[in-house]
Amino acid sequence: MDMRAVIISTIEAVASEQGKALKPLTDDLVLLDSGLDSLCFAVLVTRLEDEVGCDPFTLSDDVYFPVTLGDFIRFYDDAARQQAAPTLAA
Repeated sequence: MDMRAVIISTIEAVASEQGKALKPLTDDLVLLDSGLDSLCFAVLVTRLEDEVGCDPFTLSDDVYFPVTLGDFIRFYDDAARQQAAPTLAA
């Protein structure tokens, strides 16, 4: 799965549905400056959980909030890899 493509297309869909104008979706775009509001981000995370099968915000014990779009994509990539990795029995 191309996480970047899934995230970008989901962001664009949510923005369109919510009537939000997006700034260019580059890796260095600060999420708070993207054009999405808090409701859009809530919808985005919910949709991505359905689409990719994980929510990195609930998987992680660390309190971490991605700042840029690149951070956000890496956050989801890392969570998907972590979830796909076989767990070792103790």
